[in-house]
Amino acid sequence: MVLSLRRRTVLLALLLSGSTLLAWGCRPAARTEGPLQLWTLQLAPKFNGYMEGVIDQWERQHPTAPVRWTDLPWGSVERKLLAAVFARTAPDLVNLNPPFAANLASKGGLADLTPLLPEGASSRYLPSVWQAARDPQAGQIAVPWYLTVRLSLVNRALLAEAGLKQPPQRWEEVPAFARRIRRTTGRYGLFVTVVPDDSAELLESMVQMGVTLLDDRQRAAFDSAAGRRAFAFWTDLYREGLLPREVVSQGQRRAIELYQSGELAVLASGAEFLRSIQTNAPGIAAQTEPFPPLTGVDGTANVALMTLAVPRQSARQREAAALALFLTNATNQARFAREARVLPSSRQALNQVRAELEAEAPTTPQQAQIRQARLLSAQTLESAKVLVPASPGIKRLQSIIYTQLQRAMLGQISSDEAVQEAALQWNRYAEARWH
Repeated sequence: MVLSLRRRTVLLALLLSGSTLLAWGCRPAARTEGPLQLWTLQLAPKFNGYMEGVIDQWERQHPTAPVRWTDLPWGSVERKLLAAVFARTAPDLVNLNPPFAANLASKGGLADLTPLLPEGASSRYLPSVWQAARDPQAGQIAVPWYLTVRLSLVNRALLAEAGLKQPPQRWEEVPAFARRIRRTTGRYGLFVTVVPDDSAELLESMVQMGVTLLDDRQRAAFDSAAGRRAFAFWTDLYREGLLPREVVSQGQRRAIELYQSGELAVLASGAEFLRSIQTNAPGIAAQTEPFPPLTGVDGTANVALMTLAVPRQSARQREAAALALFLTNATNQARFAREARVLPSSRQALNQVRAELEAEAPTTPQQAQIRQARLLSAQTLESAKVLVPASPGIKRLQSIIYTQLQRAMLGQISSDEAVQEAALQWNRYAEARWH
């Protein structure tokens, strides 16, 4: 056991050192033949039928490029992918979120798809999400796949008890709303976690409040007037007792628990989660109405994006890029959006999904509620983009900001001191990483 631990420690050290760059850049001598290796995230077993059907279609059209599909749990993809890179057995195409893709691209780990894609490929996708899959230095590092947007799921009964007709639409309206809910019902208006490794919602809210997180040199740009206002916003809400105490210690799962127990007026979540509320808390679901998400003054909402990327180590990059385009074509995306209740990144597929939703004739209140939420999600995409840039180290930035914000919320330092300390810690990290 000790030897095994030492081996793992040595491997991790090598992976995180400069030798990782060499490993990423070297192509393997083998695996120029045989099946293309496709890795996805958390799709099995629920979507086995869909994936197997799409792969079967691909293989009928490309008999010389069969596909071996491997699905991984959310929590293991980074570890398994790094281990595969070190062993020179990286997949040909892998499903990644933008932060991890940006991190790998910064190490030279992902192929620039620009020379591998046909002319005009970008026009098939929503411009904002295509741009979000592009890195300023590494080029087009991924193809957009499926999307989710966060809505405000609202407990109508709590709003009525507070004498309110609708939830806040802008962050600047939140304090008055939260006070009204707390004073009249004894419940909480909203829950936004400050746990460093959980939801990025609070970081996204700062961007919506006008905060620039990083400058062109990857230095802290949030040590600004807008940044100080945003830190003070969240610090004051917490100190005034308008956020549940657990926001500093528990993540988004706790927000769901509070909403389903009737203790929360607004839950920020996707339309796809409504079915779970209908199952777990039918009484609360019956009182729930979807509203547009909270935004800043310009009305820009956030979109969460999943992508398909080609590791630079792949010896079959052109075929892998073609497979990415096939998986994300309008027909396949529209079908997956129906089955998974997500949104497509394809323009044509999005138009198709919206037309289908508008033509739907639900036969139960539950079906009507889900249709309303999905249609609102599709409409929200018109004013949505990826708010937090997928920069290398963005998860470290979130951890630093959240940790210092926690300290301010708990009264250990002022909100202005939290901004200064977070900027100092990030700049030290950036200096060590990039210079």
